[in-house]
Amino acid sequence: MGAYTNVSLVKARPEEYRNIMLSLQEAFAPAVHETFGRCDYGPIPPDEDVQEAFRAPGSAVYHVVLNGERAGGVVVRINEKSGHNMLELFFLSPSFQGKGVGAAAWQAVEAMYPNTKVWETVTPYFEKRNIHFYVNKCGFHIVEFFNSCHKDPSLVVPLCRNGLPMPGMDEYFLFRKNMK
Repeated sequence: MGAYTNVSLVKARPEEYRNIMLSLQEAFAPAVHETFGRCDYGPIPPDEDVQEAFRAPGSAVYHVVLNGERAGGVVVRINEKSGHNMLELFFLSPSFQGKGVGAAAWQAVEAMYPNTKVWETVTPYFEKRNIHFYVNKCGFHIVEFFNSCHKDPSLVVPLCRNGLPMPGMDEYFLFRKNMK
């Protein structure tokens, strides 16, 4: 445990995106299964959602690297004009979670984009580890909670392989971090 100074971000090449997507899905799926039970939900998050994040205007895809070993990945969407940037996807492979690698990787993201005025990201309501990480480790604030009483009008809940809505995806927090 502790702060890692040997965590870096390495720009991913488009031919590596598929492997990043599969690693991300491997890292995200256990929380859904732990919370909602085992079911063939299909990839979590769905392939289309991940690929959309990769292709979004201003997106940049990185490997999180610790001591030369790939530990996870980060997808950001950068708006150079406004300085209002999005953390689209962030994951660590399970063997690197809970050891301070994520906090060091987030510090590397902030250092890479020093002109950022505001960072935003979202995470599902049931993902307590993510909520702890963003608020207590990275300095984000919860600014909105989308749920059945306060719906996000732009939300399209992905469907599982069984045709039902993916569980837990209609309740999530919007986080914001104002940079100094």
